[in-house]
Amino acid sequence: MNKKIRDNNTSIEELMQQKSGRAILVAVDLRPSNSDQVERSLDELEDLAKTNGFTVVDRIVQKLDKIDRNTFVGSGKLDDIVERAEEIGADFLIFNGELSPAQTRGITQATDLKVSDRVSVILSIFADHARTDEGKIQVELAYLRYRLTQLVGRGAELSRLGGGIGTRGPGETVLEQDRRAIRKRMGVLRRELKRMEDRRERSRSLRDRRHVMTAAIVGYTNAGKSTLLNKLCDETLDAGDRLFMTLDPTARRLDIQEGLSLVLVDTVGFIRDLPVFLYQAFRATFEEAASADLILLVTDISDPDAAMHIEVVQKQLNELDAGSIPVLYLLNKVDRVSHESLHDVMTMLRNEKASHILQVSAKTGEGLDQLLSSLARFVEDTLLEYRAVIPYKEAGLVAHAREYGTVDDVKYENDVIILEGKIRKNEVRPLMPWIVHAP
Repeated sequence: MNKKIRDNNTSIEELMQQKSGRAILVAVDLRPSNSDQVERSLDELEDLAKTNGFTVVDRIVQKLDKIDRNTFVGSGKLDDIVERAEEIGADFLIFNGELSPAQTRGITQATDLKVSDRVSVILSIFADHARTDEGKIQVELAYLRYRLTQLVGRGAELSRLGGGIGTRGPGETVLEQDRRAIRKRMGVLRRELKRMEDRRERSRSLRDRRHVMTAAIVGYTNAGKSTLLNKLCDETLDAGDRLFMTLDPTARRLDIQEGLSLVLVDTVGFIRDLPVFLYQAFRATFEEAASADLILLVTDISDPDAAMHIEVVQKQLNELDAGSIPVLYLLNKVDRVSHESLHDVMTMLRNEKASHILQVSAKTGEGLDQLLSSLARFVEDTLLEYRAVIPYKEAGLVAHAREYGTVDDVKYENDVIILEGKIRKNEVRPLMPWIVHAP
């Protein structure tokens, strides 16, 4: 990484340029050792790195009692890693964690290799995949929060450049200037983001007032959420075997059958150890799930860590106060199912109703008919079956009945309209005086 980036003055544009090179992944296995977990974490880091454009040429794990505060892996091991990088022509070291300013300094003082960490890679992917103005603002806000923590970490070092007690050295002045500039820019971004969030909230409120049923598609990143929405709604949203393809919530109407529909909302993928500043920047986007009537929790059942992915999503849903919303568990990519993963997931979900767990393939369409039937039952459970005899002066109720339910039969008699069908229970009040039969 060049000197400017090492000094944590990276712009978003520079962050997005950290997308090529031969990289070695570096991790620490803390004692007591859990090698399988470390390897799976490195698998995820490798997916992140490849999504960001890197070619991963080696993976190195150092066993330690605790992470070295100056070089992450210890100075001796770092020398070995640098030697290995020279042997295989690697030019990037990507550390499986968040490097502190002190660790970044220690590593870059020992080598001219470019240095990155898990957080920077995720930030770069977010910067690359942001499409809307809101998404771009959220990414920049997250990046500035990250930079601010890095500046705070460098405060003691910079203040030592001062002349003595009670004086303001040039380093401290630069630090304070950087802090003020970052906080000022963050204030501008927050205000703009608030305006955008208010617009989205008004859209949600409109759906609420009309009692439009909403199902939020949530899950670990790369679980196949966008592919599922595309398949169900015949859409062409960006989707593929890459992480964090969706950063902006996307709502689409799904007509299940005549008179039964709901709105599907695609959301940002979750990931373990999501950096706090990223979670804070995208919290309003995540909260789309908290306002839904139903959650479709999509899991890649071909992934060895599928059960852990569900745990991560459930934990973050609980943090959003969305833990009480009904859930359909969609075990996706069943065309590539790992039977070990399936066993782990079914053991984990053993207390859930079998009807709430569906095996599907968003790619091939397998199991989607069963999913549509489950969604239809969910919507129907919110409906009340009725037979109403309505005077012609109340004929406008026919349109109300069609908007908020299904009309199975309508007869225009001499003096009255006989209406039969189902209507959402929370919209039945206008019909109540004329209902002659309801279960």
